[in-house]
Amino acid sequence: MRTEKETEIRPDAVFFDLDGTLTDPGLGITNSVMYALRHYGIEVEDRRSLYTFIGPPLVDSFQKYYGFSPEEAKRAVEIYREYFREKGLFENELYPGVPEMLAKLKENGYMISLATSKPDVFSERIIRHFGIDGYFDFLAANNLAETRSDKKAVIAYGLEGLEIKDPRRVVMVGDRRYDIEGGSFYAMKTVGVTYGYGSREELTGAGASYTVDSVCGLEKLLLSFRQSS
Repeated sequence: MRTEKETEIRPDAVFFDLDGTLTDPGLGITNSVMYALRHYGIEVEDRRSLYTFIGPPLVDSFQKYYGFSPEEAKRAVEIYREYFREKGLFENELYPGVPEMLAKLKENGYMISLATSKPDVFSERIIRHFGIDGYFDFLAANNLAETRSDKKAVIAYGLEGLEIKDPRRVVMVGDRRYDIEGGSFYAMKTVGVTYGYGSREELTGAGASYTVDSVCGLEKLLLSFRQSS
């Protein structure tokens, strides 16, 4: 439910998470994680158990779910990238309706940026591969050195890149709590998408202003912000 405060400010920009929000990267990410774990003699029977790697910084996930030390986790990410940059990057697909949604948002005056913890060199290749790069005014992403892995840092980079002085004029869209928490930190409207890899409970628990169940629903909600404020 929107609050009176939220309806007062008309948003000018949308920041999109990438994995689980615009694209379904499940196959490529889990294959890359399995490739890295195999290096340490760990075999995974059910790739669905690795879906928790989709969204958070990889260094954190290797430590949290497999007990790696910080040094081991950094090395595991390097091994992960050996597979990801050659194969996993393209074991990915757009959610239906995403290009059409982005086109509609641009037609209605939105600035659009990515806000992803995936390194910029990979994120740029992915959106270019799917032919949606032309819709983006800025690419706010992590880097290979992992100095912008935190979603708050990614969002700050996007705000700076688009020269946005008032973050309340931005809508943050994502499928995990990290996206919602990052947007909420800057007092943004936040939209959690339940068709990705985070549950409705995770998103609402993180304080999402809204949740939607489809790309179509997301498009309608974002357009309504421009029309009703």
